[in-house]
Amino acid sequence: MSYLAATDPQIADIIEKERLRQLNGLELIASENLVSRAVLEAMGSIMTNKYAEGYPGKRYYGGCEFHDMAENLARDRLKELFGAEHANVQPHSGTQANMAVYFAYMKLGEKILSMKLNQGGHLSHGSPVSFTGKFYQVAQYGVDEKTEVLDYGVVHEMARKEKPQIIVCGASAYPRTIDFKAFQEIADDVGAYCMADIAHIAGLVATGIHPTSVGVVNFTTTTTHKTLRGPRGGAIMCNAEYAQAIDKAVFPGMQGGPLMHTIAAKAVCFHEALRPSFKEYNRQIVKNAKVLAQTLMDSGLRLVSGGTDNHLMLLDLTSQGITGLEAETALGKAGITVNKNTIPNETKSPFVTSGLRIGTPAVTSRGMKDAEMREIGNYIATVIKDIRNETTIRDVRGKVEALASRFPLYPE
Repeated sequence: MSYLAATDPQIADIIEKERLRQLNGLELIASENLVSRAVLEAMGSIMTNKYAEGYPGKRYYGGCEFHDMAENLARDRLKELFGAEHANVQPHSGTQANMAVYFAYMKLGEKILSMKLNQGGHLSHGSPVSFTGKFYQVAQYGVDEKTEVLDYGVVHEMARKEKPQIIVCGASAYPRTIDFKAFQEIADDVGAYCMADIAHIAGLVATGIHPTSVGVVNFTTTTTHKTLRGPRGGAIMCNAEYAQAIDKAVFPGMQGGPLMHTIAAKAVCFHEALRPSFKEYNRQIVKNAKVLAQTLMDSGLRLVSGGTDNHLMLLDLTSQGITGLEAETALGKAGITVNKNTIPNETKSPFVTSGLRIGTPAVTSRGMKDAEMREIGNYIATVIKDIRNETTIRDVRGKVEALASRFPLYPE
């Protein structure tokens, strides 16, 4: 980045500081990952120079022949990866992918049935501060109070009572397997559509480690940057019968020109995900999460639902007498990046919370495995149990930096 350093040293310095933060610390935010050099190169390419409103073969600007090739490649690779009949790779984010589905198959004021935000759902599933809560009626299900997992019988009862237009499944903080077939059966019974938001678990779904939603529910939305390990962006998959309405909802209904440098990078990401090594990588993500979860529990810490089936876990800090905000701050000082998160039956505000969300995609991308997960779990427990001791935090930070130094950001 020598040219940037010469022309805008302030931004170059900020980027370098961020590179060092990632290099010297441990990224354990469940919704984050580390892209490959190939994805970075595509993202930083001259594909960003071009407007390409419309779709391949039907653009509103000239000079899009190579952008058509890139978008077609991205769509074809995504369809192959998930076994989808149709794919749209233009949404700028997962929220915009969700928005397109709502716009295509809901009228303003109709009802969504979705998971509560403070029990694992996402803002775009019906939060009152989101467009979903402003444009639509929203009814929400949660997890069972004792087991802290989904009760599909309760969801079915709610669907019969609420009569939603769309039932949303998928979550941003749910550590257990989701039964997409059960959700579609509930939707069919009440005459609703079903949308699965697999943003967090897309890599696990693509590799068969988590049951698929594609071809099972009416619509599947995802981001491309979590367990898929691609650029920040969104995508939609559905059967051919829904393709026209979905595409129109994305463009011109929701957004204008697509980000073609990002679509090129999405194509690279899907190409990488089609390799056999990607399945092994996602298997290791889940294995790492299970080892980390067990280490935390062996240290006397409580996890929501008693563990994890996927890439993330929710740490309940109630018995420790500290908040998620306090734990996030202390662990950040120790070089461990996590995020405060609400837990089932939350009593604190979303700015404070009683929990932490912890995930393994990024550290797995660096090549860390079982032994490192045990180290990391012990570091987390040490800080949480002695959270006001700055000496302890400094000591852990030294160990974190020593561990991180053994694993480059780009092990390939």
